[in-house]
Order: sequence, then C-alpha cells, then structure tokens
Amino acid sequence: MQPTPRCARCGLRTGLTVDCCGECLRDLPPFLATHCALDYGFPWDGVIARFKFQGQVELADALAMLMLRQPPPLPESTVLIPMPLAPERLADRGYNQAWELVRRLAAALGLAARPDLLQRVLETRSQAELGRSARQQNLRAAFMVDPAHRHGLQGRHVTLVDDVMTTGASAREAAACLLRAGASRVDVWVLARTPAPPHGH
Repeated sequence: MQPTPRCARCGLRTGLTVDCCGECLRDLPPFLATHCALDYGFPWDGVIARFKFQGQVELADALAMLMLRQPPPLPESTVLIPMPLAPERLADRGYNQAWELVRRLAAALGLAARPDLLQRVLETRSQAELGRSARQQNLRAAFMVDPAHRHGLQGRHVTLVDDVMTTGASAREAAACLLRAGASRVDVWVLARTPAPPHGH
C-alpha cells in the first residue's frame, strides 16, 4: 500500500511528500518529525471516539497495530512518552488513551516507555472548541517535566505519542517542554492527523 503523501515534519496530508510544508516553514515546530497512521475522519473518528470516551480500551491493540505499519526506525535509546492528561480529566476518564497506545507500541518495538516523565499540570479548556492561536495560548505552561525524573530525559531521543493531532498545538508545547528539560530530540507519533481545512474556510 502506497503511503499517503505528508509533511514529514507535522504529518499533514500534502500533494507530495515534503520535508516541511508551508505551515511548518512559517512556524517551525520544536519536534522534528511526525509519524501518523491515518487521517482523522470517517470511519476512524467513530472508532477513536469509542476508544477515547466510551471505555473501549481493548481497541488499543488494533489501533497500535495500525501505527506500526511502516514505522520509521527509532534508535534503541528512544523513550516513548504518552501525551499526558490533566489529573481531573484522567480521573474522569479512568485511563489515558495515549498511554494505552504507548504500552503496546513499546512492547512491540522493544523500547522504553515512561508515563511519569511529562505531566499536564493545568486543566485547560477543551482544545476542540478553539482556533489555532487560541489553542497555543490555552496551553501556555500546561506541561511540566517532573524534576525527580528529569535525569531520565538527558540526551534521550523522545517519541511523544497521542491519539489525534489537530493543529499540533499540544505537541508543540509538550515537545518544547521536553527539550527544555534535556531531551536531545522529540518526534511525534499519532494514530490520526486531522486534515487541513479547505481553503476559504
């Protein structure tokens, strides 16, 4: 199966595979590459909603397998980190869907997985209802690396894992936080990437 042409940096669907799309050239993300399995849309949006909001954690097995199709090579020293949830949201949902993916990816790839390195310390407004600039403002200081575990990041190649990337605002803030704490490089792996809106919308 031919891979979907995407921007190598942010994972956005493009006409041709490019190292950097126009959006990334205008505002370069702190992460260096994005690997995504599919575009966010029918029928996957319904499957992801069941996995994320309706307690169907068992879907993580099949969804992680999708992410392992044609994966980019990762150094053996790579540590996989889930996009964290704020404590209130985690308590409400009962699990972090990104960690459910990370556990399976790490086991399949033989890599380290650390759910304790990156924390979400601010409960922010839902990103879904916000525009791009508002999303970035909404996330200021939302993430923190636990000082007790900071040594686990020093010089490490980090792969940040999430279920869906929409504008990339969360990934940008989380990656910047990880780099400030000593990571040498941050890449992003997501199950699904939201396509860019049509021009004029």
